[in-house]
Amino acid sequence: MAKRTVKDLDVKGKKVIVRCDFNVPRKDGVITNDNRIVQALPTIKYLLEQGAKVILMSHLGKVKTEEDKAKNSLECVAVRLAELLPDTKVEFCNETRGPVLEEMVNDLKDGQILLIQNTRYEKGESKNDPELGKYWASLGDVFVEDAFGSVHRAHASTVGIPSNLPENGLGFLVEKEVDMLGKAVDDPKHPFVAIIGGAKVSDKIGVIENMLEKADKVIVGGGMAYTFLKALGENVGNSLVEEDKIDLAKATLEKGKDKIVLPVDHVIADAFANDANTQVVEGDIPEGWMGLDIGPKSVEKFKETLDGAKTVVWNGPMGVFEMPNFAKGTLEVCTAISELPEAITVIGGGDSAAAAIQLGFKDKFSHISTGGGASLEYMEGKTLPGIAVISAKD
Repeated sequence: MAKRTVKDLDVKGKKVIVRCDFNVPRKDGVITNDNRIVQALPTIKYLLEQGAKVILMSHLGKVKTEEDKAKNSLECVAVRLAELLPDTKVEFCNETRGPVLEEMVNDLKDGQILLIQNTRYEKGESKNDPELGKYWASLGDVFVEDAFGSVHRAHASTVGIPSNLPENGLGFLVEKEVDMLGKAVDDPKHPFVAIIGGAKVSDKIGVIENMLEKADKVIVGGGMAYTFLKALGENVGNSLVEEDKIDLAKATLEKGKDKIVLPVDHVIADAFANDANTQVVEGDIPEGWMGLDIGPKSVEKFKETLDGAKTVVWNGPMGVFEMPNFAKGTLEVCTAISELPEAITVIGGGDSAAAAIQLGFKDKFSHISTGGGASLEYMEGKTLPGIAVISAKD
């Protein structure tokens, strides 16, 4: 379904509310990585160039207590925005509602920015409180959704506001996410290979089932592979296993038959530590040892599966990549995907995105998603409320 974007909207002289993802990492109140702020700049700059009055909203951290509020103020983001946009007036409002906020909104001039305090200061935000959504919508004329990391949540700032404003559209960041994930998941070029890793079957079973419907092959790695291997009757030693998901794994293997590709060897350790004793084993894993990465034969098997692929979607690392001694499998898979000629290659956010960036592959993929939870739900085939509310008006 075609979705309206910011370029389809008449924004000149209008108050445009932009839902951004400024949930940035900080240490002692200082931003340690401003990537999410930088990612929002194309949409913000476009609106400024079009003569809009730009009202920015975002959540930051988890807010349950007054102490949480003090730790998660968005003021640091306003400071960084002012540095990144030196020719633009950037104001910060420490309120989420009330006369002070309303006066600051009304005082906005064309081409200026107002950043509103953390949306999670309002308890009604996560509950999509109808009154809150209506109030926030009353502050603007137009709504732009540019926080892909939050579109899977039906909150007041993601669903409540656009539900109350007839003029709304997707920002450039969300438009790109929908376009790239859509090409890969909904309209893939074949052969299509999905790679699903990570720790738990329970987190990814919906993705695996949906990918079995769409992909030619589904590679399963990471900790979750051991639940599948145990379901096949293999001994997995002390490896991570969800005992209550073994029957589900058996049913999935039966459904997947020749589509599911599992590891055949493992880098095992006698403790969950980078300096643990290690060895490579094929097949059964001895008691007292645990699988923490895929082995060299698995790497070759996965490379063979990827050979010739025209579309690859990857979500979840192949091992405990945070520990250098167990990062090789993920690195090898990263390399294999990055070297595929003329393939659409998409990483679905979360740990796999962190791994690709940490291992130096940031520019080697067609797209690295900015939203782990949102991309995961998209890969499951779920509706994303923050996008559906926009497309529903087309």
